[in-house]
Amino acid sequence: MDKEQAAIRIQALRKELDRHNYQYYVLDSPVISDAEYDRLLRELEGLEAAYPEFITSDSPTRRIGAKPLDAFSTVSHTMPMLSLANAMSAEEVIDFDKRVKKLLNVSAVEYVMEVKIDGLAVELVYEKGLFILGSTRGDGYSGEDITQNLRTIRSIPMKLMDNQGIPIPERLEVRGEVYIGKREFEELNRKRGEAGEPLFANPRNAGSGTVRQLDSRITAGRKLNIFCYAPGQIIGAAIETHLQFLDYLKKWGFRVNEYAHPCKDVGEVIDYYHHIEALREQILYEIDGTVIKVNRFDYQAHLGAVSRSPRWAIAYKFEAQEETTVIEDIIVGVGRTGALTPVAVLKPVAVGGVEVSRATLHNEDEIRRKGIMIGDTVIVRRAGDVIPEVVKAIEEKRTGSEIPFVMPIACPVCGEKAVRPSGEAITRCVNINCPAQIKGSIEHFASKRAMDIDGLGVKLIEQMVDKNIIKDVSDLYFLTKEVLMGLERMADKSAQNIVDAITASAKRPFNRFIYGLGIRNVGEHISGLLAERYRDMDHLSSATEEELVAIPEIGPEVAGSITAFFKDEKNTETIRRILQKVEIEHTKRDKKELEGLTFVFTGTLSALAREEARKRVEELGAKTAPSVSKKVDYVVAGAEAGSKLDKARGLGLKILTEEEFMALLQKPLSSHNPG
Repeated sequence: MDKEQAAIRIQALRKELDRHNYQYYVLDSPVISDAEYDRLLRELEGLEAAYPEFITSDSPTRRIGAKPLDAFSTVSHTMPMLSLANAMSAEEVIDFDKRVKKLLNVSAVEYVMEVKIDGLAVELVYEKGLFILGSTRGDGYSGEDITQNLRTIRSIPMKLMDNQGIPIPERLEVRGEVYIGKREFEELNRKRGEAGEPLFANPRNAGSGTVRQLDSRITAGRKLNIFCYAPGQIIGAAIETHLQFLDYLKKWGFRVNEYAHPCKDVGEVIDYYHHIEALREQILYEIDGTVIKVNRFDYQAHLGAVSRSPRWAIAYKFEAQEETTVIEDIIVGVGRTGALTPVAVLKPVAVGGVEVSRATLHNEDEIRRKGIMIGDTVIVRRAGDVIPEVVKAIEEKRTGSEIPFVMPIACPVCGEKAVRPSGEAITRCVNINCPAQIKGSIEHFASKRAMDIDGLGVKLIEQMVDKNIIKDVSDLYFLTKEVLMGLERMADKSAQNIVDAITASAKRPFNRFIYGLGIRNVGEHISGLLAERYRDMDHLSSATEEELVAIPEIGPEVAGSITAFFKDEKNTETIRRILQKVEIEHTKRDKKELEGLTFVFTGTLSALAREEARKRVEELGAKTAPSVSKKVDYVVAGAEAGSKLDKARGLGLKILTEEEFMALLQKPLSSHNPG
């Protein structure tokens, strides 16, 4: 066979194998035997080995895995991968429906119901029909690049099908859930047991762990699957509804869940939920509820999102699974903020396919309210990924040997006084030098979502704190290899690896640095908002509560936590020492049309809701403030404007009518000057 003939045969084999992959893994309707498929694949492998110049990334032979990676790189999502709010009852679903209709100002809304797969959320990116990138959800804004592993999942098309005249977009981002089926999970655990390897706790852990293997050949050897169900960015295809999008996905060659179902109103939604609930045990993969989505995309856009969840979708979860067991002890843990948290040590019990040996008791008041004692027989509940909790004690099974729990008056770690502030439910250790708090803050600072110091695990941190080598996170950046080599199981190479990892962490984005500081009430999302709003640590640390509250999604409690953190001299000294060694990376972005301007809204707007108006100017780079001051550039006055308008006039601020405001949104940057 000459080169030209080989090229023709390679193309024919790829086309045929792609068709058989689609028939088998997407349609579940194979038309040839496994042996015949393997023969075709081996023929293609042989031709590509003989003519490597014809190998392409979308070839079926690329699904067998590649050489192991050293680590996953991070990729940003074009559009955030938001998490869903949960509804646990029909009443909460009805409330969701009422909110949707009120915000849309309509009397009826069509929904689409889907099953909620218990797997790992991923994003697939296609350019000109070819699969180029795959990533985990991560924090919703960025995730890990797992392209190599996702290529091994045969139900993921490497190339979009040109089907029935449906246009292939210039760019297509598709979200889906990678999972392992119940039977495949049992088979995987059987083989691991025979090999003497530890068993996976449940299908979710097995699927998530498999898709995040650095060696994609391991991923290829396990039978992962995927359902695709949501869009990210789409360029080059006009789609109006979620149902239409699911139909397009099928025609492009994606695997779409068979249980997706339209519902004309909330009554049908609740009926369909109960239908799926009745089928739960028969379904061949784990589900933990259903998902309700507004069908029309224009309605979704109008509804928008709140914090990290869309307003147009909600998860309607199945009732929590419960089992009975015994509380063998109640221990008290100390977190990085000094919070003392009682935890029930349980006689191990399987709840929803997961072995549970500990459950949260939340706080002292909760224990009193539920009347829980050490030695009690109790009901333990686990709902989805929620940490197991003790629901109640079964008093009828008491023997008289049960012991009441008493919250310690001293920290169980450092022995210093524990205090429960007036009006709070949490008892706290007030010793800022408590080893538990120091260990927790260092562990958080070094975590993957923060400064990502590879190899700095819990046991090593405990050693360093216990031996007084480090007293706070800033000491990490002054460690030497020689000091580390004095610790247990720390030889020359491993010590050097830790030093190198700490050095590598010295360049991290500002949002991850903020998150790593462990400010109370400040998670990843709020850290991102702060990094966007403030240029550097000096500006952030000097921000007032009033300025912080003016940032959308930051309330008084969060603002108070931030300002209190920076008023603490120990915290500011720690940051000063860190910044001697750490170079914060600030995200470079194009200047937006209204950047640098501050708006205040007063009165009622007719063209759009005030919240929507705020969102519009913030998307264009402006800030919004809750009150009028000399720092405000524009005051937008709607109908029945009140005292804010009078104060704005007194200060001589620029006042806009609603018509002027709408016109301003259309003007180019050069004309946005309140003068």
